[in-house]
Amino acid sequence: MTDWSKKDLLILAFDHRTSFVEKLFGIKNRPPTPEEKKRIEEAKQIIFDGFKLAVKKKVPKEIAGILVDEEFGANILKEAKKEGYNFAMPAEKSGQDEFDFEYGDQFAKHIEEFDPTYLKVLVRYNPDSDAVLNKRQLQRLKKLSDYLAKTKRPFLFELIVPATPAQLAKLGGSKEAYDTQLRPKMMCESIKQIQDGGVEPAIWKLEGVEKPEDAKAIVKQAQAGGRKVGVITLGRGESKDKVKEWLAVGAKIPGIIGFAVGRTIFWDPLVEYNAKKIDKKAATDKIAQNYMEFVELWQNERKK
Repeated sequence: MTDWSKKDLLILAFDHRTSFVEKLFGIKNRPPTPEEKKRIEEAKQIIFDGFKLAVKKKVPKEIAGILVDEEFGANILKEAKKEGYNFAMPAEKSGQDEFDFEYGDQFAKHIEEFDPTYLKVLVRYNPDSDAVLNKRQLQRLKKLSDYLAKTKRPFLFELIVPATPAQLAKLGGSKEAYDTQLRPKMMCESIKQIQDGGVEPAIWKLEGVEKPEDAKAIVKQAQAGGRKVGVITLGRGESKDKVKEWLAVGAKIPGIIGFAVGRTIFWDPLVEYNAKKIDKKAATDKIAQNYMEFVELWQNERKK
């Protein structure tokens, strides 16, 4: 069995769909037109070109990876497979709080068509939120987890633990206080409940924490019962400085094997490109540079 706690994995994530379409292209409450879809696909291609440039220049191919969706990145998924890159694709329906399959009962067909290195889900789960909703999510996730185990596909599980209104109220409405004081504990409890629900990721993709002891507790829960799983830190669209702070903590913790950062790497270059302030080559270069910066930071912190 693969020991996922020992494999570095540094992902450039751009499987954003609803937020990408709404915030980068201003398209809300309707599907994009064929012309708009082309522009969205082009933006994703620029990100992929930035990734390829970074790998060509200095990021070791075996630890580099991408996360991209089928809806706007089917060609990228095919190319990644052909060129032997590590790549993940999402199974969840975008832009909603409750986990459900993008393609309903057809999820296996889509996974088999693209044959990704990892299959990813994004799940919002807080132990103190709606118990019925949590149970529904776990039932769907168990179905997916069983399928992935049977077909020997590694499961990349992105867990977001948003504060409940009651939790926020107790902390005076401060999201920062929730992030530092309560979220790490809630993350451990969420991971436990998901494991108890029979869901077995190979890699957990988790929000960063500021204290090393919190990071260690999270890894301990992820690896409970001798599970040989890895943890990667996600960027959550935070500022470069915030993401760097999280990565610096994670790089020193055994079991944390990398990151999956997206908007912090690609957002500004794409905004500038859309506004015609820079051309395609400059946007590609900037994305490559931003990704390389995070990879270098990770590698340097690892050595300390």
